[in-house]
Amino acid sequence: MSAESREGVAARVVAWQAVHGRNHLPWQQTRDPYRVWLSEIMLQQTQVTTVLDYYARFLGRFSDVSALAAAPQDEVLGLWSGLGYYSRARNLHRCAQQIMTDHGGAFPRKASLLASLPGIGRSTAGAIAAFCFSERVPILDANVRRVLTRLLGFGQDLASAKNERLLWEHADALLPVRDLDVAMPRYTQGLMDLGASLCTPRSPKCSDCPLVGDCAAFKEGDPERYPVRTRKLSRRAESWQLVILRDGKGRIWLQRRPPTGIWAGMHCVPVFADLESRDVFVSALGSNGQYAQQELQPFVHVLTHRDLHLHPLLIQTDGMVPPVEGGEWLGQDQWSLVGLPAPIRKLLDTTQSSLW
Repeated sequence: MSAESREGVAARVVAWQAVHGRNHLPWQQTRDPYRVWLSEIMLQQTQVTTVLDYYARFLGRFSDVSALAAAPQDEVLGLWSGLGYYSRARNLHRCAQQIMTDHGGAFPRKASLLASLPGIGRSTAGAIAAFCFSERVPILDANVRRVLTRLLGFGQDLASAKNERLLWEHADALLPVRDLDVAMPRYTQGLMDLGASLCTPRSPKCSDCPLVGDCAAFKEGDPERYPVRTRKLSRRAESWQLVILRDGKGRIWLQRRPPTGIWAGMHCVPVFADLESRDVFVSALGSNGQYAQQELQPFVHVLTHRDLHLHPLLIQTDGMVPPVEGGEWLGQDQWSLVGLPAPIRKLLDTTQSSLW
């Protein structure tokens, strides 16, 4: 593609975004890097409609990066509960603290420096730098990757790091070259919007796309073959036994998950890998007091790489401390504020009325 054609692509994206793109979202009405960063992290693998309420709640509690950095991690995880991918929340907290300690509370203005912070990869760094500081840097989130591979007819396998780097080079070459203060934020948002609204994974609306005249995939007649990635996520199933313990005061016994793995560092009811381990735990309760138990309906919680088959057992105790370390009794006014995985929070909410 010639330099003139590349410049034309950027101009059409900018013009289209001004008229047809998303211009009403709360994080689009600011160049505050804290707010843009927060939205970018929340939007990773999460729909805009879901993020809106969480974004407002976070800003209501943590109005700036210093407030977020000073907050306990449990409070951050508690507000995040339900958004999933909880490593994002932990990295968000770590990143805020690093900005305070290493950067005097100010976000770096260059994408290369932003990308060195916890939880901020190259694409997110580019988005923050483009939106807030109009830096001429590309992004390659899933939507933009799809738009550009189709536009360019880029059929190389993106499972290869070499081909991924080559696509970054193409993305860089397509960036606007004029009026960057206005063009970079709008071009960056425009590519995102095209991928979200027109250049969709299935049945793209090519006739409405401002780039259709230059789109190699449209000319080939098969846009859905792009992008090409041969390596697929391997999924597997796990079966977890959950024990919900409630004492005579209505409190729930919660303990910390391990620092790595699924739901790392979050509060959770006791989890066991098999029935035998669970039953050993339950049997030990008999030496600590009286209890009654009820099997609840199993359900499946779907994660990116696996399906969790969850089997809850509800136990009402007389208040004796269970034979586990690192846990505590929390009332609903307490556990509703800490970091709980979404399915555990929902389980506790729905079982409150059914407990004896």
